[in-house]
Amino acid sequence: MFVTCQNEKIELEEGSSAKNLAEKLNLRDPSQALAASVNGITLDLSTLLKEGDQVILWNFEDKEGKEVFWHSSAHVLAQAILRLWPEAKPTIGPPIENGFYYDFANLIISDTDFPKIDEEVKKILKEGFKPERYVFADKKEALKRFKDNPYKVELIREFEGEITGYSQGEFFDLCRGPHLPTLNKIKAFKVMKTSGAYWRGDSDREMLTRIYGISFPDRKMLKDYLFVLEEAKKRDHKILGPKLGLFSIKEEGPGMPFIHPKGMVIWNHLLDFLRKLQREANYVEIKTPILLNQNLWERSGHWEFYQENMYHFEIEKRAYAIKPMNCPGCMLYYRSEMHSYRQLPLRIAEIGHVHRHEASGALNGLFRVRSFHQDDAHIFMRPQDIKDEIFGTLKLAEIIYGTFGLEWRFELSTRPEKSIGSDEEWEVATRGLKEALDLYGHPYQINEGDGAFYGPKIDIHIKDALGRSWQCGTIQLDMSLPEKFDLEYMDSDGAHKRPVMIHRALFGSIERFFGILIEHFVGKFPAWISPLQARLIPVADRHNDYAHTFAKAVKEAGYECDVDDSNESVSKKVRDAQLQQINYMLTVGDRELENKTVTLRRRDSQVIGEVDLNSFLRTLGKECEDRSLTSYFEKS
Repeated sequence: MFVTCQNEKIELEEGSSAKNLAEKLNLRDPSQALAASVNGITLDLSTLLKEGDQVILWNFEDKEGKEVFWHSSAHVLAQAILRLWPEAKPTIGPPIENGFYYDFANLIISDTDFPKIDEEVKKILKEGFKPERYVFADKKEALKRFKDNPYKVELIREFEGEITGYSQGEFFDLCRGPHLPTLNKIKAFKVMKTSGAYWRGDSDREMLTRIYGISFPDRKMLKDYLFVLEEAKKRDHKILGPKLGLFSIKEEGPGMPFIHPKGMVIWNHLLDFLRKLQREANYVEIKTPILLNQNLWERSGHWEFYQENMYHFEIEKRAYAIKPMNCPGCMLYYRSEMHSYRQLPLRIAEIGHVHRHEASGALNGLFRVRSFHQDDAHIFMRPQDIKDEIFGTLKLAEIIYGTFGLEWRFELSTRPEKSIGSDEEWEVATRGLKEALDLYGHPYQINEGDGAFYGPKIDIHIKDALGRSWQCGTIQLDMSLPEKFDLEYMDSDGAHKRPVMIHRALFGSIERFFGILIEHFVGKFPAWISPLQARLIPVADRHNDYAHTFAKAVKEAGYECDVDDSNESVSKKVRDAQLQQINYMLTVGDRELENKTVTLRRRDSQVIGEVDLNSFLRTLGKECEDRSLTSYFEKS
């Protein structure tokens, strides 16, 4: 029989499994062939294949592969816990973005218990169990099997259809799977932390003990992961931001950041940069109200599908909501006048301030907030313009992310099972996005069926200095809002037609992007966006006047500069400036006063030597104009 894998037809013997396929392709590394997608469904490698099956073998680098790997690891953790604390009651143990957790009732532990848990896990992995799937005859059998665990019983009572479990050695757990073909794939494992968690997230239910862990198919991967975690602590924007005077979050406004003066310098540089690029790309900018009435949100669909995330209230017996998105306001702007095909593509940008209700437990510095700004744009066009407009947006993303030294990758998400619009509309839209990505030439991943119900999309993931991936920008085709708001343009034949629309955000949440940059640069911002590019450090009081005169000239030239004329020692002043990540320290003593110069030192402690005002401004100006990520001042 023949199956298709990696776009190739592979011949297998009748009755072969996905594991046999993996062996034929020599996928034997611990990171390879963790599970299989058979005709779009992820299953165990033991699954038998049949003629014509479409097969994908998931590796650890794949999202699906990681999920299977970490879910199997959660079972190993539960097995170890039950060996050490037999009275504990396992509840659920899913994979998460980085690793997995398992919740237990009747268990109290602390981080002092982690070493013995890790040691027990090692013993289990050495035993080399092969997880085996079991299908219960009916719900009654499953309830009998887990009669001593009320949490599993509760889950079973809610299940519909087939109920399955998995065993590995003496451990058996209720589980849909799939799982690794063998636990020998797990080469590195570590318990990370523990916390409390309510059963099923309900604060009225029992408090359980949650244990988090991480695992990998290679020991070096664990070592690298732990290194990144340590580095991430040093870069934590929630610590660095307030320490550098960039932002704060007050208890009076949880999830609603206060951007401080130094932070506003960076903020304004980001927006100036964006607006310059948008002007060059022929965008126009608008500003729409932050508060709009219920009728608008009903028309857009937000009132029905997003109301629980919106802040809304009554004014003069009419319901209003603070906008969670900018799109409906832009639809109203477009309707302000009739448009001709000659005006299309029409690119409309907005730096919109939006509010969304997030659970307090989900708030995370600038990364997850309730009040934020989006660099939204809505591009209205004819169907034949899709490819060119998407391509132009991809080039814009390249300029933005490349300027900050960020790597990026694209994911194209196609039509989901539930969607609006005709097959032809989806075909035109998806083909336009794909052709633009192909023309752009950057590798991209296709996520079949992951698009929005109203159109396909391109998600942009950026990678920071630590190699961490962040989903930032999005480019989304929308066939819903132009329909709901009855948007039209007059075509060359005089007919009124519906425009195609692209949503586009490249910073995404500007607050979140700001937080990413703080961590990416560890607070050491390049000069062009630095909140304080230079500091004058007079050696003695008699040098103060010259230092202030020099600083004034720097500020008049358009740069951020101040003077530290405190009574501290020069070495202390230099150290303070370095801790504040000021790009350049300009020391003034008797020699500099006489020569009308300053002695320049970079924040990395490299002493450049004496420079005069003009040469300093010339070099700093060139560095900022080029938006350089590195200093242009070098020791001669």
